[in-house]
Formats: sequence, C-alpha cells, structure tokens
Amino acid sequence: MNEQNAGGVRQRSVEIVVPVYNEAHVLAGSVGRLHAYLETSFPFPFTITVADNASTDATWQEALALTQRLPHVHAVHLDAKGRGRALKQVWSRSEADVVAYMDVDLSTGLEGFLPLVAPLLSGHSDVAIGSRLHRQSAVQRGAKREFISRSYNLLLKAGLAARFSDAQCGFKAVRTEVFRALAPHIEDTAWFFDTELLVLAQRNKLRIHEVPVDWIDDPDSRVDIVRTALDDLKGMRRMFKQTVTGRARIAAVPRRTRTTTPVLPVGAPASSAEHLEYAS
Repeated sequence: MNEQNAGGVRQRSVEIVVPVYNEAHVLAGSVGRLHAYLETSFPFPFTITVADNASTDATWQEALALTQRLPHVHAVHLDAKGRGRALKQVWSRSEADVVAYMDVDLSTGLEGFLPLVAPLLSGHSDVAIGSRLHRQSAVQRGAKREFISRSYNLLLKAGLAARFSDAQCGFKAVRTEVFRALAPHIEDTAWFFDTELLVLAQRNKLRIHEVPVDWIDDPDSRVDIVRTALDDLKGMRRMFKQTVTGRARIAAVPRRTRTTTPVLPVGAPASSAEHLEYAS
C-alpha cells in the first residue's frame, strides 16, 4: 500500500473500512461507486476493506466477488456483529498511515473524504470527523432523527464536556498509530465505539478536526434507535466514571512532531512536500 512517487518519496496511504451487516443488495453498487471515486479523485494510495459483521445473507459472497473485480478492495469476515468490533479489528492491523470508515449507504457525500483525511496525512490533526451539525453542512433527514442527534450531542456536552459536534456521523478517520494507542482502552463494540474514541481523544489532548458534510438520510437504515440510545446512555455513564477517576488518560499516545519526511500525493514532485511528520 505504501507507494513511492517519481522522486522516491514514500506516499502516505489510507485504508477505508466499510462495515456491513446483511447488505448484499447494495454492497456491489456502493463499493463500486466508492472505488471509482477514489481512483479518479483521491491523490493518495488507498485500500477499501469490506468488514462483514456476521451477515446471514449473501453479503460475504458479494464481498469476495468485489475483491476479484476491483484491485484495491479487500474483505474481512467477523463471526460476531458490531460496527465497533469490525473497526477495531481492521484498524488495529492496518498498514496504512490513516484509517477511516464510512457507512455502506454512502449517505455522506464523497467529495468530503479528501478534506476529512488531509489534516491527518499532513500531520495537522489526529482524528477527523464529518459533522452533520456544522453550520455549513447540508443535511436531509427526518425531524425525529434530527432531534435525537442534537439531543445526544447536547447530552455529551453536558455530561462529558464534549467539544466535538457530531459523535455518530458514519464518516471518520484517525491516524493509525494514534488508534493503536487508544484501542486497548475502547470497550464498546457497537455504536458507542465512535463516541468512546472521540472522548478518549479529547481527554488525551489530541487534535480533532471537523469537516462539514452533505448528508442524505438512508430510509433503509438498520439502526435500532431505542436500543442504541439506551446503550449510549450506559456508555456515557461508564465514560463519566473513567473521567472522574482519571482512567481516561493514556500515557503512550503518539504526539505530532516536525521532521524532514515529506507528505506528498501520488505523482507530486518532491519540492512540493509539507515537512510534517509524527513521532511515537
């Protein structure tokens, strides 16, 4: 995955995970669209990994077919459900410099992907999130989901002093070495995984970058809103206890430092490098 440009400079790379559960009917179309977009518009080496969360339909067979048809697509099968479980497994083993994920419905506009990961590739930030609540975002969704999302984020601000605006948008990225340091401390394996990652990042003074997104609600969403809300409240209570006791602080989180290693998109001349790098 880590390629070199014409000047012999190693390219920063990104792995995008698409977690899926019983999505055989949309998987090929969505991954095909994502792959085509990245091949034509994304200037860095990339891999797309389809993470099958113990699907009971033909999702795994569709994922395997995609790996045969598209050169940058890989597939991983998990025996248990959970978006957080899938992300933790794939991200922890990734060889890319930056790991990201997006929902299979591609509700978030793909033109927001480069602005999402660019600050991580350059060394400016540690975690990046798409925010549907950003004043420059364009969002189409029902009043019920809008109310739930805004209420949840208000609870995070009140209960956990969260400074990020949208914890649950399915459009996130993180520097891989940072995630490896945070991963052992993330307990949730489902939907609260995102929030736990962001709270830990904030508590450890990591830089969280937010980008506005264009987002269209998926009417076929499989999320159980009531159960997810209850699990989120339990997770918030657990995170609050960790914060009070100081267990949210992690000593081994990698910090950004300046070096002479350049960060270049594919095909860029060495003279255009930004001299920013990270050190563990």
